[in-house]
Amino acid sequence: MIDELTAALDELGVAFATADARSVTLSLPGERKLSTPCSLIVEDHALRVEAFVARRPEENAEAVWAELLRRNGRLYAVTFAIDDAGDIHLVGRLPHASINAAELDRVLGAVLEAADDAFNAILELGFATSIREEWRWRLDRGESTRNLSAFEHLRPER
Repeated sequence: MIDELTAALDELGVAFATADARSVTLSLPGERKLSTPCSLIVEDHALRVEAFVARRPEENAEAVWAELLRRNGRLYAVTFAIDDAGDIHLVGRLPHASINAAELDRVLGAVLEAADDAFNAILELGFATSIREEWRWRLDRGESTRNLSAFEHLRPER
């Protein structure tokens, strides 16, 4: 099945690395979340999809989980989940018949869209204090705040 997987990814023109005899890794480019690392693992009975979205929230974890659970109902093929450390991932299992270019394109698109769409909400809910501190640090030192523009409303008063 790994040969079918790599052939489908080649057909899509997706850059990937073979991690081992049963899995590949790739990076999905986004807008809010600049890159979403993703693994596709051929298991005995399914293709497993795993994508890292964000670290464990520093604060308001319950609000983050609630937001992600609300989003789960709208997703295709994957759902938000947390690992033992509390880090946020998108995970899914697909039948081997899904290992074709058209379905992989749809699934990878769903992963990218879900990660990218949720990223700023995760950051705002789970890392607001750190974002405010980053604003202060950059403003005090005259550093660029360009990548904080989505969080202008968290900018401290001067």
